[in-house]
Amino acid sequence: MRGYNKIVKRNYQINFITTIFLSNMTNKPKSKHYTFCILTSIILCFHSIECHSQKENNENWSIRLTKNFITLHPDTVAYKTEAKSYKWNYEQGLILEAFYRMWMNSNEEKYFKYIKKNIDYYVQEDGSIKTYKLTDFNIDNIASGRLLLHLYKETKEMKYKKAADTLKKQLELHPRTSERGFWHKKIYPYQMWLDGLYMAEPFYNEYSVMFNDSAAFNDIANQFLLIQKNLKDEGTGLYFHGWDESRKQKWADPQSGTSPNFWGRSLGWFMMALVDVLEYFPEHHAKRAELIEIFENLSENLIKFRDEKTGLWYQVIDKGTLEGNYIEASASAMFTYAFAKGAKEGYLDNKFLDIADESFKSIIKHLVSIEEDGTIKLNNVCSVGGLGGNPDRDGSFEYYIGEPKRTNDFKGYGPLMLAAMELEYNSVKEF
Repeated sequence: MRGYNKIVKRNYQINFITTIFLSNMTNKPKSKHYTFCILTSIILCFHSIECHSQKENNENWSIRLTKNFITLHPDTVAYKTEAKSYKWNYEQGLILEAFYRMWMNSNEEKYFKYIKKNIDYYVQEDGSIKTYKLTDFNIDNIASGRLLLHLYKETKEMKYKKAADTLKKQLELHPRTSERGFWHKKIYPYQMWLDGLYMAEPFYNEYSVMFNDSAAFNDIANQFLLIQKNLKDEGTGLYFHGWDESRKQKWADPQSGTSPNFWGRSLGWFMMALVDVLEYFPEHHAKRAELIEIFENLSENLIKFRDEKTGLWYQVIDKGTLEGNYIEASASAMFTYAFAKGAKEGYLDNKFLDIADESFKSIIKHLVSIEEDGTIKLNNVCSVGGLGGNPDRDGSFEYYIGEPKRTNDFKGYGPLMLAAMELEYNSVKEF
């Protein structure tokens, strides 16, 4: 699929060549041989332009997106103008997980080297993790641990195992609600957010599979079941962004403890957490069927809220008709990935593979632009979203639509890479 600016560029090239031809025909003797040579040159030039266009068109989107990311970030998965992104964080983990899948699918060593280079910046020879502090008890810091497991599996270097053990230790000590649900962070006491399920559970699950910790699977399943119990809205079948067991937060409903709105990306994190955990969760575990049921039910309810025109999803899922709401890229990409993977793995009806394919094409059509130099841009990605804190985030509709957008934000770009791979390749399993 070509961007409009690419078409303009090609037309300019054609017009330029045509102008030269007409000028030469006016100023030169009009012999048959001369005319033939000029026309042949024009045809060959047109053919060269079209062949280059076809080569780009025929390249898989997973490859195009991965190449584009390396071009934009050749050394480090970080935002050049954001100092805090140069710390151990979940956005790096999300992007590098996509790179790992790309390496598993393509077997191109450059992708593995990119992962290792980025992780090695943080992981020291003794297994300590630069910029990470266990006692912060920030659930976000667990997400990148999946790359530690991948690297340990491939290299057997003990520093990765030691670093992964540190993250597992955090989970063992992490503060919990009265029902044993992980707090989102120490600074957000008694709170569970949908985001946190993606941050912790895929790593926790894969660590438990790799090191045969069978006792952990009840705990992993329980995190999802607590979310269903405390955050699900029975009227819509959707899940609120957060829940405060203490009911002390300003955003928390005094009766239910839930935040007031259905934020698209928080639901996307939850969906990706479910489908990634199910990939390795034990086949015969008693609670596996319950996790699949949660995934199926939420998937069916999400498709009820697709925008009729684009087939995508809004920043605030159920309020597409309200002024200021917009089609949001990260949520749309996350649902696309989860639907594609869920259908291929057999958790969802095959119709969801078609929905995923339609949604991916719509993201490319409505939310992706291509610059003159070929740079791919994913637009309309909400830069950040949360609850409480300082300044206070009240979880209102106005709050969510007022948060800034960022082009090529990793939280949208990573899921789009993953979605492309799910639609283009067979599933990858490494454990």
